[in-house]
Amino acid sequence: MFDGITEVDGVRYIGAALAIGLGALGPGLGLGMAVRGAMEALGRNPEAAGDIRTTMIIGAALAEAVAIYAFVIAIIILFV
Repeated sequence: MFDGITEVDGVRYIGAALAIGLGALGPGLGLGMAVRGAMEALGRNPEAAGDIRTTMIIGAALAEAVAIYAFVIAIIILFV
């Protein structure tokens, strides 16, 4: 089953898995905390829904960019 995998390939696979796994953990937690904060803010001040939503979407996009960078690094580790 693993006849064609060398030690170098194994290290690359583990490195790519760690890069995307740990790289996606932070943005996932950050997005959850951001949405929680936005929902609490909406509960306190429903009139500011537009401003809160806009700020949350911008923050979510920035957090997702970190996950995309981690994915790119994982692909680079895996194939280069």
